[in-house]
Amino acid sequence: MPRTADDSWDIATSVGATAVMVALARAAETASEAPLIRDEFAEPLVSTPELAAVREQVAAWWTAEPDDDEYSVDSQQMINYQAVRTHFFDAYFADAAASGIRQVVILAAGLDSRAYRLDWPAGTAVYEIDLPKVLDYKAQTLAGHAVVPRADRRAVAVDLRHDWPQALRDAGFDSGRPTAWLAEGLLPFLPASAQESMFASIDELSGPGSRVAVEIFGVDAQRRQEAQQRWAQLRAKREMRGEDTSFDPFDLWFDDDGRPDPADWFTARGWATESVSARDEATRLGRPPQADAGPFQNGFMVANKS
Repeated sequence: MPRTADDSWDIATSVGATAVMVALARAAETASEAPLIRDEFAEPLVSTPELAAVREQVAAWWTAEPDDDEYSVDSQQMINYQAVRTHFFDAYFADAAASGIRQVVILAAGLDSRAYRLDWPAGTAVYEIDLPKVLDYKAQTLAGHAVVPRADRRAVAVDLRHDWPQALRDAGFDSGRPTAWLAEGLLPFLPASAQESMFASIDELSGPGSRVAVEIFGVDAQRRQEAQQRWAQLRAKREMRGEDTSFDPFDLWFDDDGRPDPADWFTARGWATESVSARDEATRLGRPPQADAGPFQNGFMVANKS
């Protein structure tokens, strides 16, 4: 369903289902012959009975019938992109930990398993912000596999469109300490006003030496419209075949009107920023993308607060 100002979801619906799609890609990469990243918890997180319908829809979205090729998603490019993205932000956290940062905030954590799989130094607190049903699903599923966090994981059940800074403080967050923030796979799912407010709160809550990493979505309005048109044509074909087409990621993005560029925003407030294109990062890692691979229009930014 299209987004509304105060909508909600669980792990199997709306924005929650996109977290499942991303975790499915990480699970596929982990199971490949030469994985770029290893997320051993992605597969158990997406293999529960309650996600059967989502798995089926994502598989259909990624699998083309012979006459669908012109419109369908290239699943291997999606898997490659998620591997590159995960690798970049894993390295970001490793660098932050090596610098002495022991306070981490993952915004819209979804099925992110870094609190469970990264090698965190003793004394590290990882705050995961997301809706209650999403956080509960992840914690309960991994607990069912006898998996425990490798850091002090603190779930902060709150919508990023609401007063999440207070919820973060209530969970023990100390704004006087340096923090490593992550906004991965997030920005298009926020209204422009909520993104602006989120950035302002990160700036306010960050002590000296803090860092923030952001995935920058690089698909312009024209390319997005073209992608939506291709999906609409594919969707019509699949509906004629009687397939379930209710999973529509394009319904979940907010418009880009008035949305600030993350690097410009943080630079203007005194943060030192560095950006890399996903295409360049993929090439560096030995995963050069196809020329028209949509996800690789994105980029990654890291900003440091002196």
